[in-house]
Amino acid sequence: MTKETLWQTILAQIQLNISEANFATWFKNTAIISKEKERILVSVPNSFAKEWIENKYRKTILKIIRSQDPAIKKIDFVVGKTKIKKENVVLTDSENERSEQLELNLRQDKTGLNPRYTFENFIVGSFNELAHAAAWAVSENPGLVYNPLFIYGKVGLGKTHLLQAIGNEINKRFPQKRLKYISAEILTSGIVSSIKNRTIEKFKASHRKIDVLIVDDIQFLAGKEKTQEEFFHIFNTLYQGQKQIVLSSDRPPKAIPALAERLRSRFEGGMIADISYPDLETRIAILKAKSQEKKTQVPDQVYEFLASTIQTNIRELEGALNKVILYQKTRNKKISLTETKALLKELTAPPLKKITPQKIIQTVAEFYDLKEKDIISNSRRKEVVKPRQIAMYLLREKLQSSYPFIARKLGGKDHTTAIYAFKKISEELERDENLEKDLNLIWIRLSNV
Repeated sequence: MTKETLWQTILAQIQLNISEANFATWFKNTAIISKEKERILVSVPNSFAKEWIENKYRKTILKIIRSQDPAIKKIDFVVGKTKIKKENVVLTDSENERSEQLELNLRQDKTGLNPRYTFENFIVGSFNELAHAAAWAVSENPGLVYNPLFIYGKVGLGKTHLLQAIGNEINKRFPQKRLKYISAEILTSGIVSSIKNRTIEKFKASHRKIDVLIVDDIQFLAGKEKTQEEFFHIFNTLYQGQKQIVLSSDRPPKAIPALAERLRSRFEGGMIADISYPDLETRIAILKAKSQEKKTQVPDQVYEFLASTIQTNIRELEGALNKVILYQKTRNKKISLTETKALLKELTAPPLKKITPQKIIQTVAEFYDLKEKDIISNSRRKEVVKPRQIAMYLLREKLQSSYPFIARKLGGKDHTTAIYAFKKISEELERDENLEKDLNLIWIRLSNV
């Protein structure tokens, strides 16, 4: 397997587990630049991306790599752009696609937009018709209709594609307008960094000059009071100047926990449109459109199998299709339905038994030899605090429970305690393999309850 194909495989699997905004933010302009016996070297665009990927994704990337090539023991990252040499080189299909992707990334400008996300390749169905119509109206008259435009829906249903399509269409129609697409996570990092460096006024001034501000995954502002305060001032300035604001979230404004009421009311002051789950015919249409983009196709029965098996996440649907296409290309023949089922056997695994918040609390307590009343008590003993935080983490990670709900289930605590617990356990998982093993064992127990 070439290093380009290996990196494509890694990116395809990572993309299944993170939002499109985060994937575009951290993994664009990345590539394997060398592959030795036990070590690979990955190029990243800047030191910020290097630090973030090393801290957040190193373990995940290494696991994926070792599943493809067990000989690899180490991965390192280096800042620098990958040079693409075409002269006197014959590229394979996968290498050529990777080269095209690198060139595309290098062409992306300060707007943060990916030119591939357009209205032309956005599949419209009953599940997203209203959101699409509102997005198109905004792109025709930015700042004059549906301001702000707030689009919400579950993970992997095409919110990021639609937001970027708005940006790309406005860029085409109104090239003089200053436009910026940014994820809420990056916005938060920028505000925190500016406060730390005492340059917050400069940061706000630069954002107030924008004509179109598009913020993806706005729910990540939840619980970040200082970030919300600064964003509130930016929002007000843009809104009063009739500048277009577009936001996305995995839930409507009223359901975002720990969101300042003054921000919530402003988010609700424009147009709110949801994206729901696509029907079977639309899922098949999406798969065929994605195949056409990649200049390939798979048997109809494979499309039908994928669309019937993956029903609630377009990103997972595309990720599964990418695996199928890569399988075809590496073997230079059409994939059969039997081969597809074997390749994607995890998709047809039996569903987990119904897991409730009460079962999670009970199982965590038993795992750490505690009583349930200890977990939901106000005790600050170390042997109780950590299991309580783990219970909060699992309620959020596995059941997508809201922070206020988690706080109520764990003894009526403040929702900020739940936010802190989720963040703390998430960070510890990146560096503590024993904690990861504990959580896996707890989840196995829950699955067998």
